[in-house]
Amino acid sequence: MNERFDIDGQTAIITGASQGIGKLIAEQFADEGADVVVCSRELDNVGPVADGINETDGGGRAVAVECDIRDREAVEALVETTVEEFGGLDTLVNNAGASFVAPFEDISENGWKTIVDINLHGTYHCTQVAGEYMRDDGGGSVINFSSVAGERGSPLMTHYGAAKAGVINLTRSLAYEWSAYDIRINCISPGIVATPGVEDQMGFSAEEIDRSEVRRRVGKSEEVADLTQFLASPASSYIIGENMFVRGVPQMEEDHEVGTPYRWMAE
Repeated sequence: MNERFDIDGQTAIITGASQGIGKLIAEQFADEGADVVVCSRELDNVGPVADGINETDGGGRAVAVECDIRDREAVEALVETTVEEFGGLDTLVNNAGASFVAPFEDISENGWKTIVDINLHGTYHCTQVAGEYMRDDGGGSVINFSSVAGERGSPLMTHYGAAKAGVINLTRSLAYEWSAYDIRINCISPGIVATPGVEDQMGFSAEEIDRSEVRRRVGKSEEVADLTQFLASPASSYIIGENMFVRGVPQMEEDHEVGTPYRWMAE
């Protein structure tokens, strides 16, 4: 194994880890030897994730914590529990997020605030609190989660797109500030990934996706977890403040076939 990709012995917090991408990241990190603290708003949802990890033969242990990332005191308790249980904190994965579909004119102030609080304000809470420990303990890695919606926009999800755009800018700005403390901050922006939530909405599951197929616009949680592990490992030591897309084949003109030379047409 290439030791530069090794995360064995790390301690990581993964928010929003009850299912989908967050759950897969936690399981992969633990399988690679990292101790993980998994959290969500309901302990009943995330407890089984930790139990499943602890029942496997992976090198890392797992602890489940109930935490609403919008609540500063709950986030402080999350990080405190992590440090007390495992002696430190190396990686924070800000994966928790939420959204709903609605025209902008129908989004209430409460609805707007809820989505911004979870996706942006929650990232602020977790990063600021975890950063206190990382700065005093020799550094670490913060991996934020945005979305392609944060870069390109998202009709009927303006609240979500705006919040995720804020996460991208937070990543770039804070990466500069905290590089002096040996803290690397980067961002992952997934496209469509076959999670349980996407399966409910769009009708296809991860089992239907062939990871070896290059030409596709639907990914698997494992592909996002692989990038997350890379960003947590020494292999990404020269990557700071970047927003990395995981969205498959680039979206071009809808009538353009991949592999066919593109012709610019002048009218």
